[in-house]
Amino acid sequence: MRDNSKKPWPWAARIAAAVAILTAATAAAPGSPENAGKACPIQHATTGERGQPTAEISTDQMEAAVAQIREGVLVLDARPYEEYAMSHVPGAIDASDVGEIEKLAQGRKNRTIVLYCDGLFCGTSTRLASDLLGAGYTNVVRYQLGIPVWRALGHPAQVEGDGVWKTIGIDRKTVLIDAREPAAFERGTLPGARNVRFAEVARARDDGRLPVDHNARVFVVGKDGPEALAAAQEIARNAFQNVAFFAGSVDSLMAMGSGAGRPAAR
Repeated sequence: MRDNSKKPWPWAARIAAAVAILTAATAAAPGSPENAGKACPIQHATTGERGQPTAEISTDQMEAAVAQIREGVLVLDARPYEEYAMSHVPGAIDASDVGEIEKLAQGRKNRTIVLYCDGLFCGTSTRLASDLLGAGYTNVVRYQLGIPVWRALGHPAQVEGDGVWKTIGIDRKTVLIDAREPAAFERGTLPGARNVRFAEVARARDDGRLPVDHNARVFVVGKDGPEALAAAQEIARNAFQNVAFFAGSVDSLMAMGSGAGRPAAR
């Protein structure tokens, strides 16, 4: 693993450079040769708010930040845990105050920190960014578009186990998708789950296994996180707006449910 402990992270400088590059790129007409093969310009958008304590990053820059989590970038969800548990950016950590972040950053004030919350009109991440600057942190940016735009642009979210059980207990319209092989599905799954493999997503959209309402909440589980994520990504690419995957196994999720006295899996 790369050792970044002896020198500041240049992430803020990279983001500033990327913003300038992306601004120039999106100035060309969407159908022009200059933009051929490039991501949709909406991926490069920010709210454009002025006078904010920290810089904003766009959705494609947020993707880059998520890809850097294992190398030390802290992607933090500033919302209350109850919201985080139901739907968060994959790999993000729930942290809503400076004290929690101090522990995560391990005293490194130059640690790259990316904050997000509930979107355009949510001030939670902005307030937390100000608090971090006041505490001496130097590399803090915000994904102000937040979890709603993250999902709307085709990215599945991640759900925690307690978020699954709590949600299906209060929202009967939640659709549970089990992406495992049919034989494993038949041996036992979550109450009311529907079996949809990755390769079957398009067909499931038409045969009723996926909801008619493309804004309905969809939770995806699998034999493990990668299987659930792959199916969730394919469902999101089929224009479903509220998709989240569980990063553990179906078995671990069922054990969590039965241990809390919840409805037994079928």
